[in-house]
Amino acid sequence: MKDIFEKVVKNMGPLGIHAESGHGYFFFPKLVGEIGPHMEYRGKKMLNWSLNNYLGLANHPEVRKTDAEAAQQYGLGLPMGARMMSGNSDNHELLEKGLSQLVEKEDTILCNFGYQAMVSAIDALVDRHDVIVYDSESHACILDGVRLHMGKRYVYKHNDMADFEKQMDRATKLANETGGAILVITEGVFGMRGDQGKLKEIVALKKKYNFRLFVDDAHGIGTLGAKGGGTGQEQGCQDGIDVYFGTFAKSFALIGGFISSKKEIITYLRYNMRSQIYAKSMPMPLVVGALKRLELINKHPEYKAKLWEITNALQKGLRDAGFNLGDTNSCVTPVYLSGEVAEATNIIHDLRENYGIFCSVVTYPVIPKGMIIIRVIPTATHTLEDVKYTVDTFSKIVHKLKSGEYAKAGFAKVKVDL
Repeated sequence: MKDIFEKVVKNMGPLGIHAESGHGYFFFPKLVGEIGPHMEYRGKKMLNWSLNNYLGLANHPEVRKTDAEAAQQYGLGLPMGARMMSGNSDNHELLEKGLSQLVEKEDTILCNFGYQAMVSAIDALVDRHDVIVYDSESHACILDGVRLHMGKRYVYKHNDMADFEKQMDRATKLANETGGAILVITEGVFGMRGDQGKLKEIVALKKKYNFRLFVDDAHGIGTLGAKGGGTGQEQGCQDGIDVYFGTFAKSFALIGGFISSKKEIITYLRYNMRSQIYAKSMPMPLVVGALKRLELINKHPEYKAKLWEITNALQKGLRDAGFNLGDTNSCVTPVYLSGEVAEATNIIHDLRENYGIFCSVVTYPVIPKGMIIIRVIPTATHTLEDVKYTVDTFSKIVHKLKSGEYAKAGFAKVKVDL
């Protein structure tokens, strides 16, 4: 008989195998200081493009004041209990009402964690007779929810409507045989590529196919739509989204999430989502803090306008400099380069140690071999000077990459002391 510990230690996974050499630098780095575009990393000041603080609310003075006062008034323990049993409050319900108005849905359920909520909601909505159809580039929370599904699932090529219809034909045939239903799942904004999901096209296909649409709009809420109501609002098809998910971890600069839909569907989820029924209610300071953030999003559309001023300047500057940003039409800004993992690590090191820029670099196994993505996340608190410096620096970086400098062993000019 094998030992579980022996098995996992021998197979640490595609990322875990690099833990000994990369922990604390390439993985699990520690940024210090107030959340914003300029923070400290390993004793050096950094221009930070790696935080999902889209609207700059994390250190907004009203937000900081509200967070502090709420913690003082309620403590982190209240309400002590699961929402269904003893953890409900007027503030929880007030926040749900406000979120419903923002995303133009009848009702909303608060969720302690976004990732957990997506997994649990998928599990609650489908049974073994139902069929799931989902985008191939879906976030891990969707994939894990789909993995729990005891029925059939079909995946369609990313944002490929021809393949979507092909999979819908298969799903329709099977659902007719099993007596089940079809749930389509996609993202409003894909967090790696930055492109919006084809929500309008999918909604239009409801005339041809019988299905319900579930949208994970983590990167769309607060950043897209005339009122910040997300990708469906941006594309003019919010009514066609049957179940809408939003997180507090991006534009709200908080933790937690929510799901919005018709009143009867939210009632069903309240009484059937295991992750919420059997988990402690969201602590009151987080609820009160989210209410303040929601108030600011509603009252200050200039925050989103500033975010897009920086986003447009950044993306135009990079494209004008010859960089490939793919099909992004959101704030997520992926810079596509050709190179191997070793070159990517040298790029990270050079950016941090010699140019003072902190951003995320993505390589295999997250993306195909031979490809590197530098993912840049703009915020409303960045400046045009930050943008110019970054574009100029990236131009220097890509010159080094093409000249083979990053492929040389021992490139790093400063030893990484882990």
